[in-house]
Amino acid sequence: MSNNDLKIIVMDSMKDFGSLLDSNLNKINGSNENYLINISASRFQNGEGKVKINETVRGKNIFILTDVGNYNISYMLHGKEHFMSPDEHFQDIKRVISAISGHANKITLVMPLLYQSRQHRRKGRESLDCAMALQELERLGINDIVTFDAHDPNICNAIPTLPFENFYPTHTILDKIVENEIDSIDNLLVISPDTGAMERARYYADMLGCNVGLFYKRRDYSKLVDGKNPIICHAYMGDDVSGKNIIVVDDMIASGGSMIEVCEELKKKGARNIFLVTTFALFTEGIENFKEAYKNKLFSKIYSTNLSYVPDNVKKEKWFFSVDCSSQVANIINTLNNNISIAHLFNGKEEIALKIKKCLEDSSK
Repeated sequence: MSNNDLKIIVMDSMKDFGSLLDSNLNKINGSNENYLINISASRFQNGEGKVKINETVRGKNIFILTDVGNYNISYMLHGKEHFMSPDEHFQDIKRVISAISGHANKITLVMPLLYQSRQHRRKGRESLDCAMALQELERLGINDIVTFDAHDPNICNAIPTLPFENFYPTHTILDKIVENEIDSIDNLLVISPDTGAMERARYYADMLGCNVGLFYKRRDYSKLVDGKNPIICHAYMGDDVSGKNIIVVDDMIASGGSMIEVCEELKKKGARNIFLVTTFALFTEGIENFKEAYKNKLFSKIYSTNLSYVPDNVKKEKWFFSVDCSSQVANIINTLNNNISIAHLFNGKEEIALKIKKCLEDSSK
């Protein structure tokens, strides 16, 4: 495929990111193209919607960019403002696919926050939402799915014959941490806040060349609060954290209560600086708790990406740093468009190690 065949459909949920992506694609290719396709997405007052593509897609290599977690997109429903849910964002994805009508050469869905990723497996009489959604996308004619930091990467087994590319923003985030926290990147320890995030934490530790620790959440399985079993306590397993700089890694922050509890436990054990790292800072609630935790010096900063919606009032906080991943996504799209191996996109270990070494050398001068 040539870059003339590359076109991107950006949903309203990622308009700002789409503009950054278009600019980065032009930098990569030394071009002055408009890679974005103009579409119209509208809603009737009863909530029904439709999508219209305003230019040809025939023979094009189409990438659909969407953020199903953007809860700041609204429309008028029965005369009242209604904010879109992930289900409604997912329905709009299907509308775009149907509007393409099979005329595109290839369709790749770039969905950084994987739809229903926390409902990736069934326990008893539960729905199996993520697997069902992926299979539905496959039936609709999607040729490839690109996502970031899937809650459980094994969900790809639901679609064994469909390419499922699960990337991590690790080296992009670490690049900024090394730049901004040069005085705190020695004597490091990476912490997983629970068993589910252990693989993710090991990935960060491997990139940084340090050890990893783990908190085990003991839950009360006899109760259900807000859809979850409440945590009784956090039991720590790993190296002594006293005097160490800590990076706590998880895929997402929703209310963030568990993260704050982990910070409290680490501070009790004598941890020095604590940096919270997450791919998706959803902040569906609990912002005031983080303000209070920062005031009490429980953590130094939160590093997250712009791969999903973050409330404006959070982005203004001095304890929050947004890492721009548009360049990384542009490289992924450009590589896939040119049918080149993506193996090099998964490993930035050597680059990070060299950057840490250089920064430490510069700071000692």
